[in-house]
Amino acid sequence: MTKVLIATYSQSGRTQEVADHLASLISNADQYQITVADDTFSNDMYETDAISTNQIQTGNFPELVNAIPNVKDYDLILVGSPVWRGAPATPVHTFLERLQGYQGEVATFYTDAGSAGDYEKNFKKWAGNLDVVSTHEGSHNIKHWVEQIM
Repeated sequence: MTKVLIATYSQSGRTQEVADHLASLISNADQYQITVADDTFSNDMYETDAISTNQIQTGNFPELVNAIPNVKDYDLILVGSPVWRGAPATPVHTFLERLQGYQGEVATFYTDAGSAGDYEKNFKKWAGNLDVVSTHEGSHNIKHWVEQIM
């Protein structure tokens, strides 16, 4: 049986709702919250946009405050993120950096408020040498997506 880690960054809770739904569909899944220090981003979406844009431009991505589980225990890692300017949230970049060397498969799901833009392209770029097998938008047809990637 495939062992799955669902790793999620969710600022508003919407992406976490999708992650929780995924966890209810996958019997052998653990969840991990991609978490940064409370003062990393603002509650104001425009300020957060400016902060994350600066992080991408400078390559100074936020540090994670919680230890990542031993990924060698998992066959598949599902990475959830909101879309920020056509890219994953910047804490996801840090998480993907820490996954380098992982030998299993990675898939990503995202939530957006309109357009995903270049989310998939940016996710794959940030994933480096990881084996990214699939991308899925939001909660629509999530059960079908799970069946495809499992």
